[in-house]
Amino acid sequence: MPAVLLMHACKDYLDIQPSSQSIAISNTSADSLLYKTPAEVEAALAGAYADFRNEYYSLDYFVNGDAQSDDAYAGADNPANFQIDEYSIDATNSNVSRDWAYLYATIGKANAVYNNVEAVPELSEGRKKEIKGEAAFIRAFMYFQLVQLWGDVPLQLTEVTTISVELLPELFPIMFPPRAPKAEVYDQIIADLQLAAENVKTVQPDKGYATKGAANAMLAKVYATVQPVNWDKVNQFCDAVIAGGYSLMPNYDDLWNNENENCAESVFEINYEGTSASGNWGASMFRGLDWKKFNTPSNDLVRAFDNEQDVIRKEASIIYLDVSGKWTDPYWPQTNFPFVNKYRIFTNNSPQNYILIRLADIMLLKAEALNASGDVSGAATLVNQVRSRVNLPATQAATTEAMKLAIEKERRLELAFEGHRWFDLKRTNRAITVINATTGPDGTIFGYTLSENRLVWPIPQTELDNNTKLVQNPGY
Repeated sequence: MPAVLLMHACKDYLDIQPSSQSIAISNTSADSLLYKTPAEVEAALAGAYADFRNEYYSLDYFVNGDAQSDDAYAGADNPANFQIDEYSIDATNSNVSRDWAYLYATIGKANAVYNNVEAVPELSEGRKKEIKGEAAFIRAFMYFQLVQLWGDVPLQLTEVTTISVELLPELFPIMFPPRAPKAEVYDQIIADLQLAAENVKTVQPDKGYATKGAANAMLAKVYATVQPVNWDKVNQFCDAVIAGGYSLMPNYDDLWNNENENCAESVFEINYEGTSASGNWGASMFRGLDWKKFNTPSNDLVRAFDNEQDVIRKEASIIYLDVSGKWTDPYWPQTNFPFVNKYRIFTNNSPQNYILIRLADIMLLKAEALNASGDVSGAATLVNQVRSRVNLPATQAATTEAMKLAIEKERRLELAFEGHRWFDLKRTNRAITVINATTGPDGTIFGYTLSENRLVWPIPQTELDNNTKLVQNPGY
C-alpha cells in the first residue's frame, strides 16, 4: 500500500499497517475538518517539506543518480548499494524498499494537504491556492522520482475520509491500488506542476520552497524525460526559468563553498540549519576518514575531466586524500584516494545545503531542445556560456549528433555528484551503450552487462506480498 491515508470513522483510533502505508481511523465528533486552523495546515505543509531532509534526499538520491551511473562506485560496505552499482538489484534490496516507502509517505502528506486545505477556516483564498500549489509541487517531485526508478507505479491521489463495511468495495482500490501506466503518472505530474506554476509564489524565504521558477524547471525536466520528448515544451519551460531572474555564479566553486547558499543560480535547494533537528548528516556519507564513504568518484569520470582539461570543475568536484592504513580499494591507491568535494562540511549535523536544481542544468536542457530542433549554433551558445565560466574553450561540435554528445559530456562534468547522471543517460536512451562501455582503473572496459530490464528497479517484495494487485517488472 503506497501512501499515508487518513480515515475518519465513529470508533476510537485504530492503526493498521498494510505494508508501507499507515491508516488512522479516528473519531470525528461534530467537526470533520482535518485542519481546523491555518496554523495546522501550515504545519502539515511544513511536514511535507521536511521530507526533503529525510534519508532519501540526504543519501539515496545521490546513490541512485551517481553510483548507479558511470560517475561513482558504490564505496562503503553496503551490499544493497553494491547491487545498485553493479546493476544486480533484486526485489529484497533494502534501499529499494525504503525508497519506495519514503516517497509514498511524502505523497501521503502532500495529498492530505492538497485535498483538505480549501476547507480550512480563517485562511485567505490566496493562501489556500498557494498551499495547494506547494503540495502539488511536492507530490509531483516525489512521483517523478518514483516513475523514473520503477516505471509504472500506483497513482495515489485520494485519502479516505470515511470507513464502513458498505464502503469497503470503494476503499480497497485506494488501499491496494494497481500500478498505473507511466504515461498516466507523467500526466498527473505535469498537471500538478502546472497548477504549482500558476499558484505558488515567485519568491520564497529561501530556495527550499516551491516557486514558479522551481515548478517551471521541473516541467522542463519532466518534458525532457517523457517519451517521445516534446522539445517545444522543454524549450518553453527552460525559457520561463531563464527569464525568471536567475544567473550563473561567476565562479563555479562559489556553488560549493558554503558562503553562497540560496544563490542566484540555485532554483531549488534543500536548506539545513546545522542543528540536531535540521542537520545534513548525509554530507558525512560522502567524505571523511573515519570510515570508507559512499559514492567514490570513478576512474571513468576522472578521465573525462582530464581529457577535457577541465581543472576547475574537477577540483571543485573531487578531492584526493591519503587513506593509508584505513581501508583498501580495488579501484584507487590508498595514498591518492578520491572523495566527492561538493559537500564540504561533513559533520553529523552539517549546515551544508543540497542544490537539487540550478540554472546551468536548465541552460543545458535548453541546449538539448535547440539542438533537437536543428539549431546547433543556438545550442552551442548556451554550452559555451557554461564552459566559459570554467575557462574552457568553445565547443567544437558542429553537427546535431556531435552537439548531442557534447551536451551529454557537458552535463556530466558540470553536474557531477548532483544526482543527475543516471537519469540523463536513461532519458536520452544512452544508458546501456555508455554503461557497458565504462572503463576501469587501467582504461579497459569494466564488463558491465546492463540490459533493458535493469533500467528500472524491481517492485519491493514486501509491497508485492501485501498488495496482490501489483505486478513485478520484467526480469526480476
